[in-house]
Amino acid sequence: MQTFPIFLNLHGRKALVVGDGEAAARKAEALQRAGADLRTAPRFRPTLLDGCAIAIGADAPDADLEALSAAAQSRGIPVNIVDCPALCSYITPSVIDRDPVTIAVSSGGAAPVLARLLRAKIEASIAPAYGKLAALADRFKADIRQQWPDLAQRRRMLERALGGRVADLALAGQDAAAEAEMRRAIASAPEPSGIVYLVGAGPGAADLLTLRAQRLLGEADVIVHDRLVSPEVLDMARRDADRIDVGKSAACHTLPQAEIAALMVRLGREGRKVVRLKGGDPLVFGRAAEELAALQAAGIPFEIVPGITAALACAASAAIPLTDGARTLTLATGHTGDLPFEALVHTGGMIACYMGLHALPRLRDGFLAAGLDPAAPCTLIQNGGTSAQRALCGTLAELSERAPEWSADGPTLLLVRPAQ
Repeated sequence: MQTFPIFLNLHGRKALVVGDGEAAARKAEALQRAGADLRTAPRFRPTLLDGCAIAIGADAPDADLEALSAAAQSRGIPVNIVDCPALCSYITPSVIDRDPVTIAVSSGGAAPVLARLLRAKIEASIAPAYGKLAALADRFKADIRQQWPDLAQRRRMLERALGGRVADLALAGQDAAAEAEMRRAIASAPEPSGIVYLVGAGPGAADLLTLRAQRLLGEADVIVHDRLVSPEVLDMARRDADRIDVGKSAACHTLPQAEIAALMVRLGREGRKVVRLKGGDPLVFGRAAEELAALQAAGIPFEIVPGITAALACAASAAIPLTDGARTLTLATGHTGDLPFEALVHTGGMIACYMGLHALPRLRDGFLAAGLDPAAPCTLIQNGGTSAQRALCGTLAELSERAPEWSADGPTLLLVRPAQ
């Protein structure tokens, strides 16, 4: 994040616009809509900054704009010189105005036209009536806080109301019905317990999350995540959500599995909305059975949200068909190297070995002893489905020899294709 986004309250405060032209006029109009006490001048002189909370320059001689920038910054006054990022102490974003909702889009000065195009896309999807919905919530703010003193329960009530029937009525222009529905929502009983969502985080790229996973990350009170969950995915979570790292690797267990399950039960009993975030898909080598059993035994509601598993992400990124000419696809774990090798070889289909890097010598010996063609094409894919993806192709013997020097840090999948 190159710049810190902030919304400045200018009601009744002095704002200066220096310049005389179309751009200056647009800036002046925007400041007036924000409630500023506007001061304009075609040329700059230092006294114009007295008492100002913000300053903008456009359509004025370069010397005036440079002087305005230097003087404002020396006084600690935010200043923007249109189309001159080097002279700015802040960036003016493209704005979607759904008063009292304001949405700002900025490219950090890198591509203002792109920011305006993005604004247009967002604006088309945000109906003007969302402003009415926000105003409705504001009118009931005191009642909501009194009826729902617990922050987590209050947030969930508002999520149900503003994302459900209240929103539907407000967006349809049925203001009285929306207000009545809001009153019913406020008077409703709190949920008896929390809920746990086992969510697949996919291979690591944030844009490969499902829409449901993205929504739940924005609503969760707590994120319990594994080591393989990328920072980009965690950035999709609500900023004030608690984040608990329970990541495990072959050499290091942050928390034993039984303690992870106990943690989820405890958080659910506290009434929290929990996202248990697992790399890939939670039901594919994710040890979800132990966590689900603990939740069921404790009576904690849960939901499973699938994600893109490593075999699919790796194959797609490497352009390797998983079922081309074959009728089977086998997902196996190479964690120990102890597999039913003969059965796997005789399926004739692709074999995807998760966590196969460290067990590669044992996998090589097992597959070859079971009759795998020594020339069978194999691929190691590391950090599949992310910008850091790397692939190494060859026979099992070649991969076993080259992998130690080739490998960097990251989860690695082995694809083995027996002869048809």
